[in-house]
Amino acid sequence: MAILLSLPILGLLLLVQTTIVSRIPLLHGTADLILLALMAWALQKRNKSSWHWAIVGGALVSIASGLPLGIPLLGYGLANGMALVVRRFIWQVPILAMFVVTILGTIITHIVSIVALSLMGVTIPLSQALISITLPSGVLNLLAALPAYAILTDIARWLYPETIQV
Repeated sequence: MAILLSLPILGLLLLVQTTIVSRIPLLHGTADLILLALMAWALQKRNKSSWHWAIVGGALVSIASGLPLGIPLLGYGLANGMALVVRRFIWQVPILAMFVVTILGTIITHIVSIVALSLMGVTIPLSQALISITLPSGVLNLLAALPAYAILTDIARWLYPETIQV
């Protein structure tokens, strides 16, 4: 069921991200709603489908973005793996884990994109890209991290209800 919900949820987030959120930049950075959803979903305890969500999210963004095909899939896959590792170490404070994976996920996806663009011959000074794109995107992602975590936690509780043993 969770895998089936990934397509409409991530599709709606991609639509909102490309039409509304991309029009609200901070310097040259914008919030990444797909990344936030993937990070929040990966931090859910009973979740077994975070890799599926990362594949769906990466494929959707690959189709919609101007990056080479598969680069967002690679970035989101690496960010998802990192979130699963962080979930093991910071499992008692999930909000702190969400903030940590939001920052690290933003950095990972942006570095993968910068490397891919540089391999294609697009020259972007690394310091300028980090200061005017990655840092502002990280700030915007942090502002949206808490609502994203709350919404996806509610969806996870609905999909994976806790069983009460008597």
